[in-house]
Amino acid sequence: MAVNFGTKRIVVGAHYGLRDWLAQRVTAALMALFTLLVLAQIIFSKGPMGYDKWAGIFSSQWMKVLTFTVIIALLYHAWVGMRDIWMDYIKPVGVRLALQVFTMVWLVACAGWGIQVLWRV
Repeated sequence: MAVNFGTKRIVVGAHYGLRDWLAQRVTAALMALFTLLVLAQIIFSKGPMGYDKWAGIFSSQWMKVLTFTVIIALLYHAWVGMRDIWMDYIKPVGVRLALQVFTMVWLVACAGWGIQVLWRV
């Protein structure tokens, strides 16, 4: 009589690996492209770089929407990275949960502050 031990085994969380790995690469590529776009605008602008030029770069609606998208990408990128760090290195469940909640609150607060600054320009 053969015993099959693997049929009832459930591995929780294993399916998140590829999705999170891919999300990190896609968000990193988006942030890199955004950085190149902003650098190109800075390099090809004439005159000294001051507040007026910075405000001019981010004043158009398409740039605000693109920047907002990059802020959300940065939020998700940081969340995936920090969540993985907490899951890998913090073993007590209560401490890990507290750190994850603190990380979420901190990242949402940072995103809110970034959006407030962006739409004030």
